[in-house]
Amino acid sequence: MWVEEWRPVMGMLAFDLISAVMTALVKKALEQGLDRLVLVMLRQLVATIFLAPIAYFKERSTRPKLTLEILAYLFFSAVFGAALSQYTFYGLQYTTATFAITFINLSPVLTFLIAVVLRMEPLKVKSTAGAAKITGTLMSLAGLLLLSLYKGVPRTHQAATAQSPAAHHSDDGSGNRSWLLGTMALLANCMCFSFWLLLQTRLTKKYPAIYSSTTLMFLISTLQGGALALAVERCASLWVLTSKLEIVTVLYAGIVGSGVGYLIMTWCVEKKGPVFTAAFIPMMQIMVATIDFFLHEEIYLGSVLGSVLMVLGLYLVLWGKKRDEASPVSCATNKQVDEEADNKQ
Repeated sequence: MWVEEWRPVMGMLAFDLISAVMTALVKKALEQGLDRLVLVMLRQLVATIFLAPIAYFKERSTRPKLTLEILAYLFFSAVFGAALSQYTFYGLQYTTATFAITFINLSPVLTFLIAVVLRMEPLKVKSTAGAAKITGTLMSLAGLLLLSLYKGVPRTHQAATAQSPAAHHSDDGSGNRSWLLGTMALLANCMCFSFWLLLQTRLTKKYPAIYSSTTLMFLISTLQGGALALAVERCASLWVLTSKLEIVTVLYAGIVGSGVGYLIMTWCVEKKGPVFTAAFIPMMQIMVATIDFFLHEEIYLGSVLGSVLMVLGLYLVLWGKKRDEASPVSCATNKQVDEEADNKQ
């Protein structure tokens, strides 16, 4: 029994480690010149090839029939989860890996806000749980503003930075604009991931074959990403992986990051729900910060202060949501909301 209880915990810790390593690899590969559009398309293609035989043999007797409704869910799941979220996540090229992972902590809060607007999530303002959700949301948004508008001084490897006044001068001008551009891209990434999480919660109920649904999602996103990449990047040399780092990054991101990682996350959402899954995201930030330190990436004061606010806000939201779910009245309300959504569809 205890093994079953701990499997999702170990799964999410494994997912955090996978994502942390992938973030560091992608950051270095982009700095060496690997094209973002090419990386996304090749990553999705590798993930599709890796998952297709597993999905075929594992779920060939239990796979539900595909309908137009399921295909529509898969199409938009590919758009938000496997395509747009990955394009925008590569805003880390203009920031740091730790900064990029910090932004993922905002995803559960954005998911909560979108769910409230779409009436998928109950919110009782006068209750303790409702007050915690609102306070946590405001704290996370304050952390976001701090991350976006205040970069601050580097808190690591300051000696090396001090020896490069030219780089510091550049950082005051175009560097700040690049940092803001990267911030906006990562914010878009969080919004895409939030929409994907809401879609995935519904999709796993309607199409419980998670291997097949994940494979189809990556297949659709491969076609989407391939069309965009071929339209934008006409230079054939960009499609050639010229270094070991680029090859390792594409294979790791496709097989482990997308193939294994998305399966773990989808399975945990199905077993424990999005609240449980989101609770492990800050662990990813700690892992990435550790990797950043050893790779001599600079960690800025604004990132540290903003991260603290966002993590505290996140856990307030999660605590409020967990308390809501423990309430029998809230459970009945959630069930009614699900039934109403199903009836509308």
